[in-house]
Amino acid sequence: MGSEDDRLRKPSQQSTTMRTKLKILLLIVSTNIISIYLFSGTVLNINWPENAPRIHLWDSERLLRELNLTRYKLSHAQSSLSNLESKCATSSALLETLLTELGRVHGDKAVSDELNGWPDELFGELKLAAGPHKLPLGFTSNIGSDELYPTMGMGCRNFQPEVIEYMTYEPGQECPSDDVFAQRLMLKGCEPLPRRRCKPKSPKNYVEPDAVPASLWKIPPDSSIIWDPYTCKNYTCLVNRGKAKGSYDCKDCFDLRGREKVRWLIDNGKLDFSIDNVLKSKPAGTIRIGLDIGGGTGSFAARMRERNITIVTSSMNFDGPFNNFIASRGLVPLHISIAHRLPFADGVLDIVHSMHVLSNWIPDTMFEFALYDIYRVLRPGGLFWLDHFFCLGNQLNSTYVPVFDKIGFKKVRWHAGRKLDRGIEKNEWYISALLEKPMY
Repeated sequence: MGSEDDRLRKPSQQSTTMRTKLKILLLIVSTNIISIYLFSGTVLNINWPENAPRIHLWDSERLLRELNLTRYKLSHAQSSLSNLESKCATSSALLETLLTELGRVHGDKAVSDELNGWPDELFGELKLAAGPHKLPLGFTSNIGSDELYPTMGMGCRNFQPEVIEYMTYEPGQECPSDDVFAQRLMLKGCEPLPRRRCKPKSPKNYVEPDAVPASLWKIPPDSSIIWDPYTCKNYTCLVNRGKAKGSYDCKDCFDLRGREKVRWLIDNGKLDFSIDNVLKSKPAGTIRIGLDIGGGTGSFAARMRERNITIVTSSMNFDGPFNNFIASRGLVPLHISIAHRLPFADGVLDIVHSMHVLSNWIPDTMFEFALYDIYRVLRPGGLFWLDHFFCLGNQLNSTYVPVFDKIGFKKVRWHAGRKLDRGIEKNEWYISALLEKPMY
């Protein structure tokens, strides 16, 4: 509680505050009135007494000319300064590279580059690829900077020795034959890989591809690719691999006359959905573009192409030229891993399909991120076709059903069935679902 003097002082303080605010308001109004007079005419003429001093103000047009001239000079100075900064940055980068190389020759230990997150100082091609690089025209509001950082996976910094090996080549010459090594780096999180200034090896006796639609179901010639990274050295070997012993990714995908030929044509009302029945769930013609995640050799995209629907197929080259094979069929391959953020803007795809690839081998948190990413790229009313998702019985209701419910897909079709090829005691399950992004 305050004293009697405090209570008496409060009204006085409030009155003082009010007077201060009124003074400030009066000052602002007066300033604005004077400004209007200054810029509304050539000369401010007031009927002063004869012996009073006269005040002559600037002509507004003259003032604008002065301002434009000043602006031009500042722009010219800024351009000259930007060019000077660019030249200095180039000289500095060359000097740093030279000093680094001299240090390596003399056995000096590299200094840690804490700023960019690399454990050791960068040099050579990796330093150039990692950037940053000064923009020739200086600062741009589009990126909020005067520098441009090349895109590179965060995981690259965790495997710097391997990235250095990947970036060791002769600029302008043929790239090393390191496809398997490069893909392994991608799977470690170094995705996308840094760009390189070398040219990949080209196959000899290359022939032009067949035209669509004949190319959709035709094996390309062996001379269409480089076989160095793969166990098989021709397409005959890959086609017959489905009958061979051993485990391979998408083992029979290259046999276009086998199971690939009949996929998605028959709807059994259970786990197997047909493309035509899925398309009937939406108004005719509204499914136009989409993505097949982990689409093997592109047969889903081929079937959709026959229905005038464009599908991009993501695939990895696991001991086989999956991406090249997809391209040879006249389809669009996308060489990214399941961990990669989908390279599409929000709400642009009509359909996303995935068969077998999305399953319980993916850590739960990463799986949830992947589902939200699929939800992101689908337009309102777009379809997510989850095709033969594999999990164990105890995971079905405890882990995966709650995740789908949380994300908010609408269930158009949903079927869970036992996977019995390894025995009923394994308690293995498949889920096939057709999910729709809500239209609010």
